[in-house]
Amino acid sequence: MEVSSTAIVVTESSQAGQARRTASALAACLGFNEEAQGKVALVVSEAAKNLVAHAREGLILLRALHEGHHVGVEMLALDKGPGMADVERCMRDGYSSAGTSGVGLGAMRRMAAFFDIHSVPGVGTAVVAQLWADKPPPASGLEVGVVCVPMSGEEVCGDSWAVDLKDGRFHVLVADGLGHGPEAARASRAAVVSFLEQGPNPLVELLRGAHQELRSTRGAAVSFASLDGAQLHYAGVGNISAAIVSPGGSQRLVSMNGTLGHQAPRMQQFSYPWSRGATLVMCSDGLATQWRLDAYPGLLARHPSLVAGVLYRDFSRGRDDATVLVAREVPRGESR
Repeated sequence: MEVSSTAIVVTESSQAGQARRTASALAACLGFNEEAQGKVALVVSEAAKNLVAHAREGLILLRALHEGHHVGVEMLALDKGPGMADVERCMRDGYSSAGTSGVGLGAMRRMAAFFDIHSVPGVGTAVVAQLWADKPPPASGLEVGVVCVPMSGEEVCGDSWAVDLKDGRFHVLVADGLGHGPEAARASRAAVVSFLEQGPNPLVELLRGAHQELRSTRGAAVSFASLDGAQLHYAGVGNISAAIVSPGGSQRLVSMNGTLGHQAPRMQQFSYPWSRGATLVMCSDGLATQWRLDAYPGLLARHPSLVAGVLYRDFSRGRDDATVLVAREVPRGESR
């Protein structure tokens, strides 16, 4: 299963057409019927036209969604444009600040199964839309947003990630294969295979299993997290950075030195308090480590895909594969 995102720079109209065609092809590959493919193409087309009209450094990210038997397409539209002082006003049909018909955002919200937006004046805007081939899947209890993008010039991403429910607990993995390109991808995906094949083991045991699986590869930085009621358990080897972020502040999580598959002299699990409303952020070293969410008013309350997208937009180093995974529990009976 492909876990990486397709990134399309959109600063002029021909790139907007490329984004639309790429989205339509992805939907067709996932088995969307013609009508559903058309909705995907329209949503991406409207987002891309907005980027051309309003934005600086516009970017469309497309990702396949897999939830049990359900398949879908997620689009993230990111920019460093002027932002919106009044998002709800901009959502109304007929409103435009660029002399257009002003139906883009409203049309996107109507066609998407899920739509969310975050904007800061002078900083930029992030929009997420999810569309499904059939009905949306039932809520799983965990909201996850991921950006996983290969380094410019590479066809495959050397990073991988996975989320799995083991023995009633959500487990999360982020892996960063050493270097980039196909061999890095082989290493990180070997970590995912090991993770998915193992049962509900302690995190250190998951690391040891992945360590053995990666011995024939160039190795990877790998981190696991597990949600257990009022605690988050975390164990990692290598330079995956992670933090628990809440409205009251953030707690950085500890990984041990080494490269899984080669040198891993010490593996240790750490446990941290986990409260309702807390958010887990895990990043490969394709992101600069000085990121902070308190610079973005209201972002922490938005969908995790928007959080991941904004962090990628503003902190990607641009010279390596980059992955941002953001996860948050959703109480039973609640959904967006």
